[in-house]
Amino acid sequence: MKKIKEVLSNKEGNHILPFLWMHGEDEETTRHYLQQISSTGIKATCIESRPHPDFLGAKWWEDVDIILDESKKLGMSVWILDDEHFPTGYAAGKIKNEYPHLQKVYLKMQQLDFVGPKKRAGILLDWMLYNGKPNIMSVGVEKDVSEETDSDVELKFRSKIKKVIAAKKLDYEQIDETSLVDVTSYIKDSVLYWDVPEGAWSFFCFIETQDGGEIATEGYLNPLVPEATDVLINTVYESHYRKYREEFGNTIKGFFSDEPRFGNIKGPEASIGRIDMPLPWCNDLLELLSDSFGEDCSKYLPLLFRGDSRIAYKIRFQYMELVSNLYSKNFSERIGAWCKKHGVEYIGHVIEDNNAHARLGYGSGHFFKSMKGQDMSGIDVVLHQLVPEQDQGYFKSFTSTGWDGEFFHYALAKMGSSLGHLDLRKQGRTMCEVFGAYGWAEGLKLMNWIANHMLVRGVNYFVPHAFSMKNYPDADCPPHFYAHGHNPQFKYMDNLIHYMNRVSHLLSDGKHIAPVAVLYHAESEWSGDYMLLQKPAKILTQNQIDFDIVSAELIINSTIQKNKMKIANEEFNTVIIPFSEALPKELIHKIVQLAEAGTEIIFLENYPSFSSENEIIQTELAILKQSSSVISLDNLADYLKSKNLHEIESSNFEPSLRYYHYKHEDGHIYMFFNESTIRKIQTNIAIPDLEKFSLYNPIENKVTKLVASETLELTLAQGESIILFEDNEGIGEVDILTNESVIPLNAFKWNLSFADSEKYPKIEKYQIFNELPLLGAGDEYSSFSGTVRYETQFETENKKVELFIEDAQETVSVYVNDIYIGTKISNPYTFELTNATKEGQNSLRIEVTNTLGNSKKDYLSQFMYVEPIGINGEVLLKVKR
Repeated sequence: MKKIKEVLSNKEGNHILPFLWMHGEDEETTRHYLQQISSTGIKATCIESRPHPDFLGAKWWEDVDIILDESKKLGMSVWILDDEHFPTGYAAGKIKNEYPHLQKVYLKMQQLDFVGPKKRAGILLDWMLYNGKPNIMSVGVEKDVSEETDSDVELKFRSKIKKVIAAKKLDYEQIDETSLVDVTSYIKDSVLYWDVPEGAWSFFCFIETQDGGEIATEGYLNPLVPEATDVLINTVYESHYRKYREEFGNTIKGFFSDEPRFGNIKGPEASIGRIDMPLPWCNDLLELLSDSFGEDCSKYLPLLFRGDSRIAYKIRFQYMELVSNLYSKNFSERIGAWCKKHGVEYIGHVIEDNNAHARLGYGSGHFFKSMKGQDMSGIDVVLHQLVPEQDQGYFKSFTSTGWDGEFFHYALAKMGSSLGHLDLRKQGRTMCEVFGAYGWAEGLKLMNWIANHMLVRGVNYFVPHAFSMKNYPDADCPPHFYAHGHNPQFKYMDNLIHYMNRVSHLLSDGKHIAPVAVLYHAESEWSGDYMLLQKPAKILTQNQIDFDIVSAELIINSTIQKNKMKIANEEFNTVIIPFSEALPKELIHKIVQLAEAGTEIIFLENYPSFSSENEIIQTELAILKQSSSVISLDNLADYLKSKNLHEIESSNFEPSLRYYHYKHEDGHIYMFFNESTIRKIQTNIAIPDLEKFSLYNPIENKVTKLVASETLELTLAQGESIILFEDNEGIGEVDILTNESVIPLNAFKWNLSFADSEKYPKIEKYQIFNELPLLGAGDEYSSFSGTVRYETQFETENKKVELFIEDAQETVSVYVNDIYIGTKISNPYTFELTNATKEGQNSLRIEVTNTLGNSKKDYLSQFMYVEPIGINGEVLLKVKR
């Protein structure tokens, strides 16, 4: 296989582009950092301006000049984060300072309740425009209520009333939706004069305002308005193009947007109709919404916030369709078009956290639409969002609301890679920003696990977070990989980088193979009751049934080939619809076509009851009930296997086993990964044409021929991965060995010595132990960060010898008779010693390097275990023949 030959010859491409945080450092520091980054095997950086004191000023251009010059010397490329502040959308302050009319606009709903009948009732509306409440009383602390003058109040009236709608009140925040009436025309001089009918009535005042959104993004551009996006383009993108036109498409590869969002409220819970919040808005949105609705929808505006009728679901669906399409067209696609015209690429990610990807607030409405303009699919994992074993729903961590472990384990990476597979613009590329803000306790072992989690789901580009050039220790979101030489594991980072590049290279430029498509749930969430996509995703993942997550638009535009749904280059024999009370009418029509063509259509729990547009679907339902199935979530895996709709099969249930099938023109590749850090996996896997395959070890960059067998006898240590590839040229060599004897080394005499990152390789503080000790669990070494050296001696004959270390924290390097054997950054810690051993007495040196978490004990590290240092567990010599 061509790709295997390339990695064996160390000719894999670069798939890593870490953030380089710029603070205005001197030239020597900047060049030194780029040299250190290059030394790991990384051949690109993404320069981040967030901490820079003079973005777009003279010092910025001076620093970028240095970076470009040094990058060209090192053969590195450069990406540019596209704003002065995080998140993207600040436009370096231009919006707030020069184009305030292009700031984010919201539709805010204020409510007053009255009881009628009352003729010619007057209701004051001026105070509806007030952002917050005036200081009208002093309670608890002495205050002068006269401090706020009339002129101060007037400054806060920066909004305008759009509509006032009245409705009969049924209960607290409940209305009679049939009684809605537009009373806007009864306003005179900011007072509503109207004959209030008998009974309790609610009055909803709709205000168009720039006040009331997320504090962190005040003064940011309105992504619904193209002219606002143009300010960002003209300020940041064009200024770099004017300065570095000749580098565009050469050293400068493109721009990176970081978490642009609607920002109408803080957080991921902004699900339309389920929480009171100001809504993203623009001047002509009411007219656009009315056109989509089919009539003037002014009187239905309260249903964006209240009610559970089909009319309420209809207007919410059509509102979300509008704003997500406008975001896509006027922000993402507009920037993407500029980049394409200027010979560079546009990448980045939005916020997906805790299901925000299909919502407002932190979200951008619709993951697939929000990424349309980008040249790679993109996601991110930071702040302990993805932690081994934490996959059972929400768990407490950095945020007050916690993280949805089920989403981060089973939905996020698949959502990202699915877009990479199915959007031809992405060319099969999915990027993930990784490793950031886990604390100094995060080391190469966890980074390797996170990388494997992403790789086995199809992510093949990475933006590690981050290299910070600020003086050590920089408290800003550690860990920092180099940290001016203080990070003791940096000397081994090349092991991780080469591994990630090799596997990414193998999983690029081909075709993902998966039998199942799972519908993306955004439109279902907007339209009524729904099921989160991670529910079926978890079942499929734990049963080794691979899938892509597909949007409604992708299904609608798919073609039918025989009995399969084809999207881009992939074909699916099965489409799973998570429970949806309603679906878009056009999607329902396409699902009917697929079902009639013989595609397996599975509705989880029940069929939809109506369309998102509130249209009758009885004819379509009658067809679907004859040509599709309703299956409970609990029975999904058994049903798929009974119908032979899966691809591979494990001899026993292995919920931690992950696999990924990828096809190149000259053969197939399978990646397997044990996602558990607690349990090893032993099972047999049935794979078609197994006799054609060889085993590739990307850590050691080594190929071995599989022993002929009907099934793959798969044994994976905790966190271990392997690659199978179709070996049509006989690259692999057979390696058949049986264990002859095992020599336990724990009871041997050991010399131990210690060195931190500044002193290494100079070793200090020698100690002799009569048996291998456990260190760092409440003893004098608990705050040690650096390298522990273990030395002992053993005797052996001239036979094949392997060293096995049960566990260690974290990075292990082994030397026999002063000959370097190799380094492992995670399980399994096994080392082939044969070429270095001699008959008789041999010296063994093991160096174990931990993280800075033990010594720094920083804030972010509290959310992870403080591990013992050094070797934890058995150390064995396995003598084989």
